[in-house]
Amino acid sequence: MIMRSRTQLANGLQGRKLVQVLDLFCGCGGMSYGFATAKTRNVKYAVTGALDFDKHAVATYNRMLGVEPLCIDIRSLVERSELKKATRHWSHIGDAPTILIGCAPCQGFSSHRKKDTRKDERNSLLEVFAHIILKLRPEIVVMENVPEMLAIKHWKHFEDWQRQLTQAGYHIRSTVYNLAQFGVPQERFRTLVLASRIWPKFDLPAPTRTPDQYVTVRQAIAQLPPLKAGGIDPVDPMHLTSRHRKETVALIRMIPPDGGSRRSLPPGVGPSCLQRVDGFRDVYGRLAWDNPAVAITARCRTPSCGRYTHPEQHRGLSVREAALLQGFPSDYYFEGPFDDKYKQIGNAVSPIFARAIAEHLDREWGLDHAGMSEKQTPAGDITGPFLKSFSSSIASIKRRERLDQSLCLF
Repeated sequence: MIMRSRTQLANGLQGRKLVQVLDLFCGCGGMSYGFATAKTRNVKYAVTGALDFDKHAVATYNRMLGVEPLCIDIRSLVERSELKKATRHWSHIGDAPTILIGCAPCQGFSSHRKKDTRKDERNSLLEVFAHIILKLRPEIVVMENVPEMLAIKHWKHFEDWQRQLTQAGYHIRSTVYNLAQFGVPQERFRTLVLASRIWPKFDLPAPTRTPDQYVTVRQAIAQLPPLKAGGIDPVDPMHLTSRHRKETVALIRMIPPDGGSRRSLPPGVGPSCLQRVDGFRDVYGRLAWDNPAVAITARCRTPSCGRYTHPEQHRGLSVREAALLQGFPSDYYFEGPFDDKYKQIGNAVSPIFARAIAEHLDREWGLDHAGMSEKQTPAGDITGPFLKSFSSSIASIKRRERLDQSLCLF
């Protein structure tokens, strides 16, 4: 547990500026954990409050961060009285600068919904987040989400959010990263948006790893003891797996180890629905030991939902394996029912990436920004919508990265 008393915080400053962190849509604490464990020289981060609607994620957050989030629908904070109640619950520290984090649920923007024309109310959470920003006036705003948030279908939501903050005096930068570039053991593409009302010019985090330096599945999970389907490690209660049907285990046994796919199955073997289509090629696929994992999702326990089968063992990923691939430490404990543990992990911001953001902002706080003027369009920033699904471009982006060992996606 990370919570520290105000006395401990004061004693640990050692000349550093105290910066309070408020985490909306906090989930199980991936972003907050990254900030709380960041190695800093100029500031000391103190997580003073959080909010989420998921009671199991809130329980995990409270257990691991030592801060009890509000378990309410953030949309209620549009009402002035409810926002006042929330701010009284959060442990505000005097006039310390505030970083407000808002990683709204990504399902409304997800590429999996690209053929679904129904309105998704989760997209309106950006509007609610903008409202709260304008009321609380934090010095820094951090937002992480799927790249599809910047697709032409959803661009209006982001454009409206950006316009409101710009009019309120915030300077905004945004780009898309492959989180493997920061040491996350999976190729997970995410949009990062930073907004500041204290710095007219600031940099975005710089990637630290080229493709030949990516952290692999082997490095992340090979040390864990083997399990059968439905097994649980007597030492680590988070190292437990789904109890697959006999037919599923038999099918997995036919998939070649270390990156094998369902293409190796004999004709007619496997679910009949997959015989009729050429897509969904990762379904029942095994992870490759010496590559990063694919993006970990809320359904990553299920081999039929993607390339989520263990490289060698005949089962889907355990809770601990999924958490390690998402960048959580090996002692992180997830509350709630079995499926909810995976949901929390899949929906989380990787703590490794969050720590990189926190340490980058620490370096920015150590700079003299006086007299700096804002660049019109810094290189790499997203200035317009993606005209096609970003997910359809991922394969070509990965190929280009590996060919030129590039640290820049655009």
